[in-house]
Amino acid sequence: MYRYVLGRLALLPVILLTVSLVVFLILRMAPGDPAQSYLRISQIPPTAENLAMAREVLGLNKPLAAQYALWLAKAATLDFGRSYVTGRPVIDEILYYLPATLELAGASLLITLGLSVPLGVMAALRKDTLADHLTRAMSFAGVSIPNFWFGFLLVWVFSMWLGWLPPLGRGGLERLVMPAFSLALMSLAVNTRLIRASMLENMHNRFVLYARARGVSERSVVWRHMFVNALIPILTATGMHVGELLGGAVVVESVFSWPGVGRYAVSSIYNRDFPVLQCFMLVMTTIFV
Repeated sequence: MYRYVLGRLALLPVILLTVSLVVFLILRMAPGDPAQSYLRISQIPPTAENLAMAREVLGLNKPLAAQYALWLAKAATLDFGRSYVTGRPVIDEILYYLPATLELAGASLLITLGLSVPLGVMAALRKDTLADHLTRAMSFAGVSIPNFWFGFLLVWVFSMWLGWLPPLGRGGLERLVMPAFSLALMSLAVNTRLIRASMLENMHNRFVLYARARGVSERSVVWRHMFVNALIPILTATGMHVGELLGGAVVVESVFSWPGVGRYAVSSIYNRDFPVLQCFMLVMTTIFV
């Protein structure tokens, strides 16, 4: 096992290097000029002279290979450059916004596990009943509905129609509920189906039959025998859900104006802030891997 873990960790630098190169090239191929965005934000007229000066200040006047080599050398020391917009070190800004994203993803993960476990177990124990059919239908809808559309639906129902919850911003449980549920929707649906399938797979195994033959209570059979053995694929999926929730936070944070690193990355896309986007992708890739 140790050899397997070390082998997987040894691939991390290769993956990060590949991701950094792909992101670097895609950003440079995208339409738009970062120098113009820099001048627009600084309220400087985009004359030819000012554009040339901005490209020199931002280091965009060098060949692509030189730009990438210089950025990679600094990134190896955790120096990801400075934001074109604020002028502050990028890593400091990412770390400033990251706690809000981790809070949102953590709440979504709790919702995913807290609801998918009882729903999946119930659907397996009541296979082909109305409860099972409803759970499967909700799971199918969960993987089919985009989380941003579900977020708009929650805002319309609970903020505009009922007036129960504030629609935007961060601060308190009442502002966390809708973004967390919106972000958790797909993971909740996938996990529910996975738990149901895993429980059904273990339901008729011999150790379950032997436990019932020994007179073990049905509750103990379900939770200490079937469910514990069904956890193997669920734990694997949970690790994947962490990465999915962090990645999905980019869209959900924009819908609810949640001040996290995802919303910060979206604003950086509009402003052509290359250092922020490159650092964001590496951080997200590292967490996911």
